[in-house]
Amino acid sequence: MYEELKEILDKAQRIVFFGGAGVSTESGVPDFRSENGLYHAQHNYGRSPEEMLSIDFFDSDPVTFFDYYKKNLIATWAKPNRAHKALAKLEEQGKLSAVVTQNIDGLHQLAGSKRVYELHGSVHRNTCLRCRKKYGLDYILDEANCENGVPKCSCGGVIKPDVVLYGEMLDDTCIRGAVNAISDADVLIIGGTSLVVYPAAGFVHYFHGDKLVILNKSETAADARADLVIHDPIGEVLGECLNIAE
Repeated sequence: MYEELKEILDKAQRIVFFGGAGVSTESGVPDFRSENGLYHAQHNYGRSPEEMLSIDFFDSDPVTFFDYYKKNLIATWAKPNRAHKALAKLEEQGKLSAVVTQNIDGLHQLAGSKRVYELHGSVHRNTCLRCRKKYGLDYILDEANCENGVPKCSCGGVIKPDVVLYGEMLDDTCIRGAVNAISDADVLIIGGTSLVVYPAAGFVHYFHGDKLVILNKSETAADARADLVIHDPIGEVLGECLNIAE
């Protein structure tokens, strides 16, 4: 199967990679729905992750929101794995036209990818709700810039992470860019996602190219229509195919 994937990659001209949490779990970043994910993790908040990470909860209790957010969604120690590096290499070779990701950790960019559509935003971008001034991740993690853990702008306003919370809409510009890239691709690789979260999971329907490849440990809703399905760790698969060292 790896040889078949290598052949697909060799012939491809416009590859798009659509990825989910499974891409980053190999870097040690927890996902949401696996048995080791956030939904199953024990915590002392007495609320579900969906409630804790909703826009309503952010507005009503920013102190608790940021306590949970900083402890569970920010992984400054995480490094790009073989999958991230392989995709960056494909882009460097002129074969990969875009990465579309549901992840918010910025590991694709850290690996060197340039054209990345972050459907759910990024922990590395933060915006003051009052004056719209932009801040990086280091600023909001510095307690000197916070009141009870809530990051404050120089104008006194609350700073919100540019992360799509439950109850918020995806960014229109990002969606259009991702859909256009997928529509124009001759090869779509879906990796590290079981395609259960909408609307992002519906993006596969915009692909009408030559080869659909799925790299995921478990079955997905799109397996039946795929030209190639590999249920091995995505870092191992892409790392071997692109000769990326462990």
